[in-house]
Amino acid sequence: MQLDDVVISEAIIDSFLKELKDNLRCEVAIAGAGPAGLTAGYYLAREGIKVVIFEKSLRVGGGMPGGGIMFNKIVVQEPAREILEEMEISYFSYQEGYYVANSLEAISSLTLKALKKGVKIFNLMGVEDVVVKEGRIKGLVINWEAVRLASLHVDPVAINCEIAIDATGHGCEVVKKIEKRNNIRLNTPTGKIAGEGPMWADKGEEAIIDCTREVYPGLYVSGMAANAVFGAPRMGPVFGGMLLSGKKVAELAATAIAKKTK
Repeated sequence: MQLDDVVISEAIIDSFLKELKDNLRCEVAIAGAGPAGLTAGYYLAREGIKVVIFEKSLRVGGGMPGGGIMFNKIVVQEPAREILEEMEISYFSYQEGYYVANSLEAISSLTLKALKKGVKIFNLMGVEDVVVKEGRIKGLVINWEAVRLASLHVDPVAINCEIAIDATGHGCEVVKKIEKRNNIRLNTPTGKIAGEGPMWADKGEEAIIDCTREVYPGLYVSGMAANAVFGAPRMGPVFGGMLLSGKKVAELAATAIAKKTK
């Protein structure tokens, strides 16, 4: 068979545009396909919830692929070990309570599990703004990341969602879109983003679960975005809290959606 260059182009364009159009309306939209965002997507999709993840980078994974100082190993503590097993991520016990996994296998497994559950992931697309109606997040405003990098004046487009999750990591990029608006107060002690504290793995891992919550009607934070918003410490290449935060935010979002459909 002789390959036709235009048919190849048509196959890519037609299939991508159909998938994008089919996902302009979803139940949960997640910004960031790092470990927390992928874990959240997996658990939400497992419950039959329509989930779309927008990732501004070329690849998924956030900081997980780099492990610690570019050594592709991560540490996960005991409470998150069951998530490693559910995601079929290989690991070994370094010493009691410290489990080591290959960071590339970990992010690959999380990605595959999420996709197989039906999560749609659009890479190279960033969240430029939010849609707010009657005091609640009702959607995200998306654009190609290449547009931002090239400083092009190209208008974005909007998608609709019932719940939005900021899993953009240290930058908490979606929450910042809300914070900069006049007369909007976040559900934080100061009503603003506190900014993450210096590294303290034990306290950071403990805090991340508590910080995973709704910060504005319809907008939840997960992963390092949660610690950054509430001022908790960062924790370096320990990823158990990221996985547990992703699972918790999925439970919170699923509960909120169930209440709205009653």
